[in-house]
Amino acid sequence: MGGTPPEHALAAESSAGGLPARHYPARVGSATREQAGSARGAAVYRTLGAELGRVRRLGTDLPRVLDVGGGSGTWAVPLAESGCAVTVVDTSPNSLATLARRARDAGVTDRVTPVQGDVDALADLVPASSADLVLGHGLLEVVDDPVAALAALATATDAGGAVSVLTVGRYGAFLSRITAGRPVEARHLLTDPEGRSGPADPLRRRFDTRSLHELTSRTGLLDVELVQGDGTLDSWAPPSGDGEIPARELAELDALASAIPALGEVAPRLHLLARRR
Repeated sequence: MGGTPPEHALAAESSAGGLPARHYPARVGSATREQAGSARGAAVYRTLGAELGRVRRLGTDLPRVLDVGGGSGTWAVPLAESGCAVTVVDTSPNSLATLARRARDAGVTDRVTPVQGDVDALADLVPASSADLVLGHGLLEVVDDPVAALAALATATDAGGAVSVLTVGRYGAFLSRITAGRPVEARHLLTDPEGRSGPADPLRRRFDTRSLHELTSRTGLLDVELVQGDGTLDSWAPPSGDGEIPARELAELDALASAIPALGEVAPRLHLLARRR
């Protein structure tokens, strides 16, 4: 990664059609709460901004975005504000109602289309090859069949388009259990084949870099372009008060750390960007 501060790069990406710079995150995530879908860390934010800039440079005035499991619009509304046409597929009518309200408040109702449904039926809900960018954030750790789910996301993506997956990281979860004094769960996270913390774990699985690569390869539709950590410093930066790092500097450091494989692997979230063949 180059030496350009993320906020400067994002401002440039916004002017080229990326995400609005005013949505740049200060700090998200928690040392104890695993939430891949709603988190907006610096690494993912920067990558999606660059991808949307790429789409616009190819001559697309209104990038088509599909957000599967997008819920209440944490990603969809900023994307619509940046000038994208966003379709959100979610099973929860309450979340979609919140999405509609947020879109209305932001003045982007005409660019947000809510669709109630599940990833298992995605082919019946949206046309194949209909999106420039497809988001599956907080999705693969809860579905029955992650290979089928990722293949469905890929099928909805136009040739040359991108699929963005944000998921809970296995080793980041391990470290969070250690620091929280929960060694039994920590042991399970390392020894369980699916990276679960025990029988009461609400997640079906957690991923590491290797398993994300393997999963993507099994679809036969995608090529991995990037796997990086997201929110790498969430658990380690000092809390508010004495010694607090300014938000912008922390975001820059987080983006730098997330791009280093050894550090990104222990981030609370892992971000995959894959290219449709």
